[in-house]
Amino acid sequence: MIRSELVQKIADENPDLALRDVEAIITTFFDEISRRLSSGGRVELRGFGAFSTRARDARTGRNPRTGEVVDVDAKRVPYFKPGKEMRLRLNV
Repeated sequence: MIRSELVQKIADENPDLALRDVEAIITTFFDEISRRLSSGGRVELRGFGAFSTRARDARTGRNPRTGEVVDVDAKRVPYFKPGKEMRLRLNV
């Protein structure tokens, strides 16, 4: 499912909300998750899962096209851990 499909699905299930209002809600939702993660926080949605970040150390990598050795800086990457209810639904 892509973002526009999500917006349309929510708008269809809530005819009292205008499409632009649903879009604003979805945008705010994703922006707040991103903002919290960028500040080092965590977002937990009960029954769905938790978003957090994990640290990746600096390393030496290779350019897959040329084979050239490349230094890769240390960074934080997003991580999602599914909740118990989601794992149960997926393994029915």
